[in-house]
Amino acid sequence: MALGLGIFSGQVAKPERVQAAEKTYTIAMDTTFPPFEFADKNNKRVGIDIDLIRAIAKAEGFKVQLKATSFNGAVQELQANQVDGVMAGMSITPERKKVFAFSDPYYQSGVVMAVAKKGHITKLSQLRGKRVAVKTGTASADYANSSKKKYGFKTVTFDDSNNVYQDVISGNSAACFEDKPVMQYAIATGLGLKLGNMKMAMANDYGIAVSKSNPELVKKINAGLKKVRKSGEYTKIVEKYLGNGSQADTDKKAKETNDTSSTFMGLLKSNWGTLMSGLGETIQLTVVGILCATIVGVLIGLLGVVPNKIAQGTATTFIYIFRGLPLMVLALFIYTGVPMVIGTKIPAFVAGIVTLTLNEGAYTAAFVKGGINSVDVGQMEAARSLGLPWGKAMRRVILPQGLRIMVPSFINQFIITLKDTSILSILGLMELTQTGKIIIARNMEGFKIWTMVALIYLIIITLLTWLSNWVQRRVHA
Repeated sequence: MALGLGIFSGQVAKPERVQAAEKTYTIAMDTTFPPFEFADKNNKRVGIDIDLIRAIAKAEGFKVQLKATSFNGAVQELQANQVDGVMAGMSITPERKKVFAFSDPYYQSGVVMAVAKKGHITKLSQLRGKRVAVKTGTASADYANSSKKKYGFKTVTFDDSNNVYQDVISGNSAACFEDKPVMQYAIATGLGLKLGNMKMAMANDYGIAVSKSNPELVKKINAGLKKVRKSGEYTKIVEKYLGNGSQADTDKKAKETNDTSSTFMGLLKSNWGTLMSGLGETIQLTVVGILCATIVGVLIGLLGVVPNKIAQGTATTFIYIFRGLPLMVLALFIYTGVPMVIGTKIPAFVAGIVTLTLNEGAYTAAFVKGGINSVDVGQMEAARSLGLPWGKAMRRVILPQGLRIMVPSFINQFIITLKDTSILSILGLMELTQTGKIIIARNMEGFKIWTMVALIYLIIITLLTWLSNWVQRRVHA
């Protein structure tokens, strides 16, 4: 799976290691993989993986910058050299060792089956003809796909753990497969699932994946892991979250990090700061994205009405390509695809802005072009007959009239951009949707948290809709 959020820095162990401490490595982690990485009741990023990598960094005198994303996204980012490593409950397999270098194992796990708490299914043999939910790219997904022919079930794949669990709780899937400690912890938080009657399968070791071109980091991680194990700190970290490994002790540890209140208002109060932080990132992405998209869109739109076939063809091609590509595909192409070609990292925020600029810019260009073309052709003919050149006629006669038509569309595009930022959570950006996922990973209160997120979006979009209607009335008054 994968880890956490934001930026966490390890401490310099000794003064004489100042030079080594200046080296910072970016480690990608899953946002929804408790107890290895999640946000506690104080919305502080914690977990076995987070504490362990910080301890390793401290022992070896380097710094780590942790980046939250999905497990599948983390793997793609490492392949694109956007990050230096992945620490996300990642099982060491022969297939993965062909692509990445791995640290020494730091935890042993295995796959178990979970079913609805009040359901009748408890055994693998009862899954015939049923649907099983799994998480993209995980060992549990590999186990499910290797067993579905034998037991006669089909699989459905999700990008995060909460959606996997909720698909079973809602009855859409009969069961799910997950790593044992993760499933134990989820059940301890009050998740409406229970373990099925299945022995732990595919015993596997977790390791930290690193690019094969970075053997230096593997050596540092292994050396630090040995020191942390020897000092006893490793045992303290694991017991902090899982106790002695029994379900009863896991229940106890989970209650210490979970929300004290499960009421709607209690959850809203305890997570208000996190939600507002995500909203701030969403607004920032929206404002910067719409400004850049407007500039690009206006230029391309004007290019589309220039009396030149090459210019018009360029504008038409731009609009066709970037309006036709799904936003998620475009975002992943820019963030993980382009760096593999140019050999340079692209920050997630920059990739998000470029994505919005190209996609929203294409839509803006389309209505700018349409707005100008909707002005009566006689206006241009009259201006030209008075001796005005094309450019001056466009600037003084056509554009002022076209803008009256376009203004409401600009505001509507702002609303669309605001909603589209939610897709950028795939890049690990801590916008509103991503913060919702982080909160749910801890308390498993998916319905209540998503209701809060939906209401926040709805309130802002309602205000913008009122603004749009007011502007339209003023423009056409």
